[in-house]
Amino acid sequence: MAEREASGLQVLLSTLQSSCDKEVILNILSVLTDLLSLGTGRRIHYVISKGGSEALLQALTTAARAEPPDHSTLLPLLRLLARVGQRDRKFGLKVQKAEATDIILSLARRNLGHHLHLIHCLWVLRVCASNVTTGTTLGINGAMELLFKVITPYSKRHVRTVRAAIEALAALLKSKSNSRRAVNRGYLGGLLRLYQDWHRNDVSNNYIYIRRGLLLCLKHITNIQLGRETFLCSQGMEILFTSIQDCLFCKNLDPIINTATQILRKCFPKEPLPVATVRSSYSFPLPGNAKAEPPCEGYEGGYESDGEEEAENNENLENKEEDYDLETDVNKLRSRAVLDRPEEELGQYEAMCPELSHNFQELESESEEEKSLEDRTESLPSTPSHFIPSATSVKHPNCRWRNQSVTEMGPDPREKGFEVPQQSWTKKEKCKWDLTDEKRDTVEAAQDEDSCKGEDPARNHALTLCPLPKEAAWYQKMFYPECEASISPSPGGRLESSDTVTNLLEKHQGNIPFHSPRFYIARAKCVKSIPDYKDVAFPDFWGHQPPPYSKPMLERKYGVQRNKVLDDVRRLIQPGDVIGRTVFDLDEPSHSSPGAPGCLTFFSKFESGNLRKAIQVREFEYDLIMNADINSNHHHQWFYFEVRDMKLAVPYRFNIINCEKLNSQFNYGMQLVMYSVKEALQGRPRWLRAGHDICYYKNHYSCSTAAGGGMRGKCYYTLSFTVKFPHKDDVCYLAYHYPYTYSAMMSHLDILEQKRNPKKVYWRQQTLCQTLGGNPCPLLTITAMPDSKKRDDLEQFYDRPYVFLMARVHPGESNASWVMKGTLEFLVSSDPIADLLRKCFIFKIVPMLNPDGVINGSHRCSLSGDDLNRQWLTPSSQLHPTIYHAKGLLYYLRSIGRAPLVFCDYHGHSQRKNVFLYGCSIKETLWQAGCMVDTAVITEDVGYRTLPKILDKVAPAFVMNSCSFLVEKSRESTARVVVWKEIGVLRSYTMESTYCGCSHGLYKGLQLGTQELEEMGSKFCLGLLILHLKSLPCSKKVMAQAALLLDLEEEITDRAQRSCSNSNPETDDEPPCVEEIDYNTDSCSDDEGNFSELDQEIQECLSWVEGETEDEGVTTGQTCSSKARRGLYISSQPASNSTALPLCSTPLGVYSGFESSPA
Repeated sequence: MAEREASGLQVLLSTLQSSCDKEVILNILSVLTDLLSLGTGRRIHYVISKGGSEALLQALTTAARAEPPDHSTLLPLLRLLARVGQRDRKFGLKVQKAEATDIILSLARRNLGHHLHLIHCLWVLRVCASNVTTGTTLGINGAMELLFKVITPYSKRHVRTVRAAIEALAALLKSKSNSRRAVNRGYLGGLLRLYQDWHRNDVSNNYIYIRRGLLLCLKHITNIQLGRETFLCSQGMEILFTSIQDCLFCKNLDPIINTATQILRKCFPKEPLPVATVRSSYSFPLPGNAKAEPPCEGYEGGYESDGEEEAENNENLENKEEDYDLETDVNKLRSRAVLDRPEEELGQYEAMCPELSHNFQELESESEEEKSLEDRTESLPSTPSHFIPSATSVKHPNCRWRNQSVTEMGPDPREKGFEVPQQSWTKKEKCKWDLTDEKRDTVEAAQDEDSCKGEDPARNHALTLCPLPKEAAWYQKMFYPECEASISPSPGGRLESSDTVTNLLEKHQGNIPFHSPRFYIARAKCVKSIPDYKDVAFPDFWGHQPPPYSKPMLERKYGVQRNKVLDDVRRLIQPGDVIGRTVFDLDEPSHSSPGAPGCLTFFSKFESGNLRKAIQVREFEYDLIMNADINSNHHHQWFYFEVRDMKLAVPYRFNIINCEKLNSQFNYGMQLVMYSVKEALQGRPRWLRAGHDICYYKNHYSCSTAAGGGMRGKCYYTLSFTVKFPHKDDVCYLAYHYPYTYSAMMSHLDILEQKRNPKKVYWRQQTLCQTLGGNPCPLLTITAMPDSKKRDDLEQFYDRPYVFLMARVHPGESNASWVMKGTLEFLVSSDPIADLLRKCFIFKIVPMLNPDGVINGSHRCSLSGDDLNRQWLTPSSQLHPTIYHAKGLLYYLRSIGRAPLVFCDYHGHSQRKNVFLYGCSIKETLWQAGCMVDTAVITEDVGYRTLPKILDKVAPAFVMNSCSFLVEKSRESTARVVVWKEIGVLRSYTMESTYCGCSHGLYKGLQLGTQELEEMGSKFCLGLLILHLKSLPCSKKVMAQAALLLDLEEEITDRAQRSCSNSNPETDDEPPCVEEIDYNTDSCSDDEGNFSELDQEIQECLSWVEGETEDEGVTTGQTCSSKARRGLYISSQPASNSTALPLCSTPLGVYSGFESSPA
């Protein structure tokens, strides 16, 4: 049957090309018209595949040669060509091959006085111009001049013809050579004047399609530099901006507003950032001959293509295949045991595995003193306030306000003589560890003391707490009514009483698990930072308590992005209300003018803080600039700063103007986080999701190649958000995500060591290495103590497989630290599942792989200016010590036959939702790349999929369908790939946690908080236990215990999962933004090429061609009211699977082809 249909169609097309009989041709055209007017668009594509375009073009060439031309044949031919041609991707080339460009132009010129005939020619001209090469040819042959004759001067007569001519002109101007020709001939100014005429005279909004068509012409012309310059000189910014103001309150005019906004955004004059240099405000001299130089690769193509292992495509590569980066060389994909250092160096890492040589003498002789100490340890409150678990004697640091010294405060009377009881601690250690361990502890203690005091003793006494709200009367009344008269605020709003901080600590309720302000301050004193921080941020000191509820993802307000872009343009057009006052500047503090009346005060010089400059734009609007990573000129994403002196319930707008990523979850429901000091002091110490009117878009700031240190000129993006502060004159902190500082991590480890049960939990904290900045990078070993000193129990202890975990190689991914926090707390807990898990594995954990980056507020790099997760192939012991020694430890474990069963690197992901894993698979990579896979030659254990499948069942935030096991060329130097290939770890993963929220499961539609992130860390541990039971041989005792515990856990999990719907399939791509507006300067995408639009025009033509021979304009009887026309305007777009259009009579001049953007 199909063959008969094909042969029948081919006979029709062949006859159409060869026949000279007018009746035969008309009959064939009628049949084809009926055939293509019904059913789906597949019919047209089928006709194209059988040579339909060529046959129609040949028939057109033959018919056009007739003298005089027979329009009864030409008109249906032209209509068919327009409908078929717009769906034929090679139509332009076929037109050139048939030498039909001149014929079409000739027909148009001959019919300038007959608008019904002309409009058909213009439809085909528009379709031909969709091919840039054909469009250029048409432009050379005078097509633009012809079209300008049709559309000028302004007249409401023949509006259908004007519309068709404008749309054809817009298609022609997609060619850059045509745009250049149009500018040189002065057409741009003419288009602007014509747009003004139509805008001014179209009071009832009857001719929206003509106004938008003119804007599309301008949009294409301004894609070239000459066009943008001429547009600015012709006052184009002012003309379009003024015209938009008249349209903002009519949603039906959104097609006009959106197109005009794109033009304004694109033509806004480029400016450098208002900073002296784009390089970081801080620098660090590198050891040896290494120089801190920025990379020379292109901006979007290389330096940040994935750290979160995310696919950020270069703008110029968007249309290329997604799989171009996949590794297809099987030899490179195979595991290979290689060393990047002399083998004798591996011996040093034996000291980092004390568990393999421990003799456990304490299991036989446990003194009464030990028992007493352990009893005290087990009875510690959840927020310990006694001694710090370190071999160093640390005098308790007194907190003070900024710029106030410890000597001014005097000692803390409650903590008089506060010291770590070093003797009892050392005695305990002597009982627990052998002689080698004791010597090692002594060395580490000396190192800690040297690092904390020896290098800069004065610095340890200069750490202060950022000042509290300056409203002293409020503070006294709330907390210290009994001593109100003794406390007086200083001029700067700082409380000068020596007892203030002591009283503040007394008021701390101690109800934040695993946090102690005293422990935090003690650790913060020892931190070495490049800016030499003197202040401690209040949230880090006081602590964070998760809120009792989860925040839903922010619903995007319609028009917010467009309105903010227009506000930016208003600064250029109407600069009268722009203040332009610098209120905070890291580079030039003397140029700042903080404390101005009605002005916010900013501060960021504390651990993990990042704010370089703040500029007051208007009374309640501020432009903010982030600091680049140290020894770098890019990586702007992480921010964390303090703001004070705000008014109550006033919407403050903040614009972070030097973001670099192409897109952000801020466009898809994500909010920043805010911490209020007043709220914390009232018993609600928590980071909360905050901000509204949030959007992320490309701005007009750029960086030249020279300023970028050899990189191509790059553009920046703006993150704009509005915040209403909960209290007047509060002190609030705003951050990209929940902060987690190095000091928080170190004090957390101190508390975990104290809270653990030493009878059950084997805990060893060592220093992996010193960072470039001189900060220790901790290495943890956690497992279960053997049940006894019997041979079987000790062998079971020594033979446990290893799990290697690490986090925070990228400093800005603080969510990774919260997940790690959940993992650590679960591992040392008394939970029976944790106890069983410790008996199954030995955990080697590096909880923070880039301490220097975290301390100094970087987003991605270490002090060397390098992305450490791109250094795993050949790390430098001098420049990348944490990577070098972490890899060395993994080499050592492999060399003794103890390569980890699981390796996982915790990360955060800025452009995707949910939590998921990246793994490594040879077969999946080759299959995805389209390579032939010989299963007899390439064998692969599919066990790498087991853990993700388990997590998909037990972890509410985890989504298996988001996981990927592909190996990309650009990821070959990441930890995941290197550990998989060089160490031979089958289950080598990167775990990505979203900054935003979940699109599936129990937390669908909710933003993730610290509680959910910590839960993910604990569920990861549960997944490891189930993996062990599924993959490794276990004793009957372990299996029985696990079966009982996991049945209970599964019942709880199933009950939670049943309470939510999880039926929607996961997609890798983000849903489209509510406003589908393209702010990309280089893009020419728009909606004028929509098939249904031209189909609608052709169908409307058929509906009036019988009743009217000329389009003489809109008569009084055909004019609809504005309200009625708006109703006609909002017509739904035809279904994509149907091209059939009703033959309805539409009033002349009413356009219903645009689909309204969703609200």
